[in-house]
Amino acid sequence: MTRRGLIGAALAAGASVPIGAAGLGGRASAATTDPGPVRLTLPAPTGPYPVGMVPLHLMDRSQPDPLAGPGRYRELMVSVWYPARDVWRYPLAPWMTAASMRGLLESAGFDPTAVLAPLTAGHEGAPVRRTNRRLPVVVYSHGAGSHRSDTTIVVQELASHGYAVVTVDHTYDGPGEFPDGRVTTREYDYDSTPWTYTRDVRFVLDQIAVLATGDNPDVDHRPLPAGLGAALDLDRIGMFGWSKGGTATALTMATDPRVRAGISFDGPMLSQPLPSTDLDRPFMLLTAEFTRTAEPAVADFWSHLLGWRLNIQAAGAVHSSYGDNQWLVPQLARVIGMSDAELTDWIGTLDPARAVRIQQAYPLAFFNLHLRHRRSHLLRGPSRSFPEVMVIP
Repeated sequence: MTRRGLIGAALAAGASVPIGAAGLGGRASAATTDPGPVRLTLPAPTGPYPVGMVPLHLMDRSQPDPLAGPGRYRELMVSVWYPARDVWRYPLAPWMTAASMRGLLESAGFDPTAVLAPLTAGHEGAPVRRTNRRLPVVVYSHGAGSHRSDTTIVVQELASHGYAVVTVDHTYDGPGEFPDGRVTTREYDYDSTPWTYTRDVRFVLDQIAVLATGDNPDVDHRPLPAGLGAALDLDRIGMFGWSKGGTATALTMATDPRVRAGISFDGPMLSQPLPSTDLDRPFMLLTAEFTRTAEPAVADFWSHLLGWRLNIQAAGAVHSSYGDNQWLVPQLARVIGMSDAELTDWIGTLDPARAVRIQQAYPLAFFNLHLRHRRSHLLRGPSRSFPEVMVIP
């Protein structure tokens, strides 16, 4: 079966397809001819501010963890990204931990040492940039089988323009690692639904509120970057998600008024119950394979958007085109000797460099409009700067 066929089968089952999922089989063995691993790269953000980040280890004591055993509660890893200062004193954070990256590659049948995770623009632990206004907050929820790093291009772009962005690993629905070295993978015995994601996000919103009071919600009480809590604006919160996380964004907005604006990156809007509550807050759909024509649940969700709404779609995009896969998979393809046809099965025909510009421009314009009241011509209709982006009426 081709990569596109594998994607289709996974989507039919309600899964997302991150890098490493629906693997490339025996082609992994061709990656071992190089003498050492290649480090993948990410494009730099375009904003005026350097970026900081810090991982947080959280525990939701209202949710027992049936896989961890009696007396154990659900644990989550999140990262907070923000505009920073004095960054030269702090190291760049990797896209994923080394153990998680190895697990991601190995799960696809690749040599786990073939490539190294890219370094991000985030300087771990750097102090928050001082400003007279608090930072609007945006929360990110990943797709099924994926991880909180999979839209780092978008995340660090927002942070470089003055946002605090909180990315959430939904434990047992993708690779992750806790500070004590525990590595988690996707556990099919754990019933993880879009509503599970919504529950996680609402808990994380509670912990952001704890941060804003000056307290430290980290389980291990690791030091926080200077100025982090005081910088968070709880009156300006947005959310976006990819695939299952896009559905969770809709469900979270329907159940939590703290989230004022949301974006779905090709979310199927499939859940039990469906996200069928009328919403009068702004929402944007970036569709590719889960279009309003192809998926009735997406069309039904669209009909419940009573406020500002926009549906855009990039020509040649596939399900994962609005995330880091579109940029990273071509680099991996060069290392393992993937053919052009195989690469097209992975990423479609949307040029990776153009995909990056779309990822950097449209979410920023959306949150600038709805959390900062900064208008942009980009959201008013077709753009000469982005001729591949169609507005779906």
